[in-house]
Amino acid sequence: MTTLVTTGSGSGSAAGDTLTRDALAVLQPGFAGTTVPDWVRRRLGEGLASVALFGRNVVDEAQVTALTAQLRAERDDLLIAIDEESGDVTRLDVRTGSALPGNHALGAVDDPDLTRAVSRELGRRLAACGVNFDWAPSADVNANPDNPVIGVRSFGADTDLVARHTAAWVEGLQSTGVAACTKHFPGHGDTNVDSHHVVPRIDVDAETLFARELPPFRAAIAAGTRAIMSAHILVPALDPDRPGTLSPRVLTELLRGELGYQGLIVTDGIDMHAISGTYGMAHGVVLAIAAGADAICVGGGPSDEGTVLGLRDALVAAVRSGELPEERLADAAARVRELASWTAAARGDAAKTEPAPEIGLTAARRAVRVTRSGPAAPVDAPVYVAQFNPEPNIAVGDQTPWGVADELRRLLPGSGDGSFTGADAGALALAAADGRRIVAVVRDEHRHDWMRTALDTLLAARPDTVVVEMGLPGAAPRGALHIATYGAARVCGVAAAEAVVAG
Repeated sequence: MTTLVTTGSGSGSAAGDTLTRDALAVLQPGFAGTTVPDWVRRRLGEGLASVALFGRNVVDEAQVTALTAQLRAERDDLLIAIDEESGDVTRLDVRTGSALPGNHALGAVDDPDLTRAVSRELGRRLAACGVNFDWAPSADVNANPDNPVIGVRSFGADTDLVARHTAAWVEGLQSTGVAACTKHFPGHGDTNVDSHHVVPRIDVDAETLFARELPPFRAAIAAGTRAIMSAHILVPALDPDRPGTLSPRVLTELLRGELGYQGLIVTDGIDMHAISGTYGMAHGVVLAIAAGADAICVGGGPSDEGTVLGLRDALVAAVRSGELPEERLADAAARVRELASWTAAARGDAAKTEPAPEIGLTAARRAVRVTRSGPAAPVDAPVYVAQFNPEPNIAVGDQTPWGVADELRRLLPGSGDGSFTGADAGALALAAADGRRIVAVVRDEHRHDWMRTALDTLLAARPDTVVVEMGLPGAAPRGALHIATYGAARVCGVAAAEAVVAG
């Protein structure tokens, strides 16, 4: 990709420099590595106002703190964003599993004060690491239990429940000076495909949309959410031609106009195939800003300087050709800088937040639901943990460990474990158990025929099998003991293992 010369073209150097700075200001790119690349330092000096951290940038909290200090040495008012939902989608705890449960576990407890306390603890941790912008929470109503990308990232399937917990989560996080980014507008819950791969389509009428999908976003706005993230979903009732991220009807008329939202609008990852594979990243960025977005999440894919320069140049060229009004780009950049100012002013709030180190495990324990099929022998001897691994979606990733094996080995020394996938998973797990009591760990059993078959095999041979469901509990409980955790965070695994031993 070619770099742009910021003078000439009849604009004058000052105007060209302003335009280029505005174009850089609306981008929120990631980068590779655990220290700051030289190219990021250069672009921060030229107007880049945000960067994003992903699992590839994280070793531990001390390293993240050092990394953000390096970034702030270049630009003190920098927005440092992270995709940290807690629960299954974690970046801060990417190598260990989250110390805080995710939305579905909190929704299962249905105590907004607990949700507020959990998100406040997350905000405290992020702020202590120097992160001031979190692409969370998910306000999606999980209306479709077969949704491959939302699931336990949602507080639940009930609109009112999702609305009250979305508001509580926003309030807790922002009390620490970390900006919340409520997502995925206008609602990603009723989809059966993943927008990382294709453009999902939601064929509901406007009345259903307004009654089911929008109240959590209204609640977030009322709670003062500083940002809202758009979804790459096609909702014909709103716009039959363009997905939400690229739709003036969705972003400007509905979100700004009808809902009265005045904060920052951020796109979901522009590199996701729903946009990049349909419109191209460069054209998608121009269309998104023109539609009313203020900031472009470049996502967890491209992490190089060439991508940033190409997107910057596309925005500048679109302004100069008349495709994108210069004042629209300037307004977007101003909103980014306004949010950066808010986070800078609120930076001291984190220091006033008392740590709550046990809040995550407390919440995870409260979320656990145990179903007994009848009298069962206690689990008081070493077991075999058979973990059935579905393919992870891109939002969750494949770096983060999950399950109950480590904790059960601590509680029941001598326990063994193995991971299984596919048509013969049940038979292989049964053979590997070699007569030991089996604890079968599943994730979204209802979505995977092979997983259901594996449990059939185990339960037919060993009816005393304990089943731990760490995804969406969409299947009927079965097993001598069925334990639902409503998420696969590390603390959910600890709480599940305790429940196994407690019987």
